[in-house]
Amino acid sequence: ERIALLARHKPNGETTTDDNNLVARRTTTTNTIERDQTRKTRYQHVRVGVGVLIQDPLHPTRVFAGTRRGSHGSGTLALPGGHLEKFETWEECAVREVLEETGLRVEGVRFGHVTNDRMVEEDRHYVTIFVMCRCVDCGEMQVPQNLEPEKCDGWESYSWEDLRGRLDDSSGGAVLFGPLKGLVEESPTNVVQFLQDSN
Repeated sequence: ERIALLARHKPNGETTTDDNNLVARRTTTTNTIERDQTRKTRYQHVRVGVGVLIQDPLHPTRVFAGTRRGSHGSGTLALPGGHLEKFETWEECAVREVLEETGLRVEGVRFGHVTNDRMVEEDRHYVTIFVMCRCVDCGEMQVPQNLEPEKCDGWESYSWEDLRGRLDDSSGGAVLFGPLKGLVEESPTNVVQFLQDSN
């Protein structure tokens, strides 16, 4: 199309600013359409996420969470975690995502709960597997780092009561990200017990 356009306007092969601008606009439009189609294909299927409840070594009845940014659920409070990759176990996904996002090394990863998260307004649907774990005892206290600042505002620790208090916006703080909200609303016994266990 570009060759035909240039041949029509400039037989000697030279281009004008208008010619280049028109080609650039058409290229940008094509790229946008292709990107939108890719997104539609990506999100027409249910995806699997892993959320990680990590005991705070200083306060074992609390877990680390941070405010999301730059993606769906931006401005809401979420656990470390991410997408389950092909052929990964839940445990491998949890260890990888936690290390990438916080720099923490964790162990004792075990199943906690699963939620069916239908994010209709965002046209997304996830099944989220929640796992529970603790930080590796390496002789010195591990502290979470914000290694992906474009995705998170930073990490703090929260008790179960803190999380329950953020089920709506009456607390004045960030409300819970959809999957975490589902977990807290369902309040599975083993997860609640995990956060009551100080050992």
